[in-house]
Amino acid sequence: MTEITFGSLFAGIGGLDLGFERAGMVPKWQIEKDDYCLKVLENHWPGVKRYRDVRECGKHNLEPVDVAVGGFPCQPHSLSGKRKGAEDDRDLWPEYHRIVEQIRPDWVVGENVVGIRTTILDQVLSDLEDLDYTTTTFNIPACAFDAWHQRQRIFILANANECQVLRDQQQGLQNAHTGRNGGQGAVAHTNRLRQSQPERCIDALRGRACDGCQSRSGGRCSYWTIEPGVARVVHGLPHRLDRNRALSNAVVPQVAEFVASAIVEVIRNMKESE
Repeated sequence: MTEITFGSLFAGIGGLDLGFERAGMVPKWQIEKDDYCLKVLENHWPGVKRYRDVRECGKHNLEPVDVAVGGFPCQPHSLSGKRKGAEDDRDLWPEYHRIVEQIRPDWVVGENVVGIRTTILDQVLSDLEDLDYTTTTFNIPACAFDAWHQRQRIFILANANECQVLRDQQQGLQNAHTGRNGGQGAVAHTNRLRQSQPERCIDALRGRACDGCQSRSGGRCSYWTIEPGVARVVHGLPHRLDRNRALSNAVVPQVAEFVASAIVEVIRNMKESE
């Protein structure tokens, strides 16, 4: 099968990009304006074209790709913000929509926080359907993939071919809600996190090894070991604020890989049926 290509909008440090690459796709371009994130992207994808301003990108300078993927800014939709949605000047869905309309990829993948459900999700789906895409959405938490945090995220999948195979994949994607390991669900995993993590955090910040960490790592605390006794202060870790900000905005690569793998399977099935 020929290579499946993707372009990444609002790439950040490349969480989505890494997951899609692991699923077998090939990155062709990335759009990101943050200086620190750009350094990370340049380090991991030195041969990929990069653009800084999404407003200056479109059919005139973006190579055609099979998949357009991007987690457009979440601040207008986050439950911790003012939730102005489309009225917030940081809402860049219109730019994503414009690029999709111009380059017409076979697939579109959008990612955002769960708060988007009550701000612009209906508009996003309507915009894509007006462009003749078939759409579906999923709420996939990172803890379904054994991350130590819940991190629920809305994934929007759209396909230009209105293929029934996409809908057939829905159950597989929905299984992310219940976890992958013997039916152990994301809720149960989150409950274990809440029960075990607070003590570990406090002990680690005080420079002590807690019982939980000792049992997990042979006697040494493995959680925030670099943190000194004064909370939120770290010695010897460069660009800590940049790192934390970038990580908080990033997508867990295992989740991205799961979504991308489902798309790859659909494409393969379509090719085999031709």
